[in-house]
Amino acid sequence: MSGERGHGHSRRRRRHGLSRSRRAELQFPISRVDRLLREGHYVHRLSSSTPVFLAGILEYLTSNILELAGQEACNSHKTCITPEHLQKALGNNQYLSQLFEENTYSRGDGMAQVRKLSGPGTGADSRI
Repeated sequence: MSGERGHGHSRRRRRHGLSRSRRAELQFPISRVDRLLREGHYVHRLSSSTPVFLAGILEYLTSNILELAGQEACNSHKTCITPEHLQKALGNNQYLSQLFEENTYSRGDGMAQVRKLSGPGTGADSRI
């Protein structure tokens, strides 16, 4: 009797904890996204809804890319999606090709070339 503490008398079932991914009805792991955001030191403070939102965005983008790649695979009469199908899908979609464009600029690169004008007709260099 020393090991029992009245647990046998309770008729309530113990609810198992639901993961954040399951609660948000997402396939992407919210806990992993949260951990990577915190370990990356991107911000000092992080809201609890931020990793949920980011995981939702990543899942949405991934599903769209895979759907387009699947259509490319069907068009070429293949059953498996290859990297070539992904590349064609990204190249054919206007928005995704802009998103994954190789020409990315850091914040400092574009700002170094901009010069402020001191006023109209001052003869200042107006090249951008």
